[in-house]
Amino acid sequence: MKGIAPRVSQILETSLYVADLERSQTFYGRVFGFTAFMMDDRMCAMEVPGEQVLLLFRHGATDQPAPGPDGGFIPPHHGHGALHLAFAIPYGELATWQDHLAAEGIGVESRLGWPHGGTSLYFRDPDGHSLEVATPGLWPNR
Repeated sequence: MKGIAPRVSQILETSLYVADLERSQTFYGRVFGFTAFMMDDRMCAMEVPGEQVLLLFRHGATDQPAPGPDGGFIPPHHGHGALHLAFAIPYGELATWQDHLAAEGIGVESRLGWPHGGTSLYFRDPDGHSLEVATPGLWPNR
């Protein structure tokens, strides 16, 4: 029966695929303050404020199904190339972010002002993924 889709409340987790889990865990901990609450040789799960999780998977570690805790399995998945993630920041913290990135030796690749009033800073992680921090006003609903 077609109808209204069941409700979704937010994106719970998202993932990036990395060459070196420890290097990436250190980068995301240092630059964003994210805390790892699970790490093994396959993946690292990091807490992102707002009840979200960033999953860092070692390249090739997700090519096969992985066993789940209840006897089921996690289907294979992977991403190739430079992927993109954007993180929301408070409007008044853009300059603080610029200073923080400079202090960490991370170059800002681009700065964009958006029609709804938001501003984005783009930079790269150690694997070349495109990261963005954006103030409110990037999208009409945010």
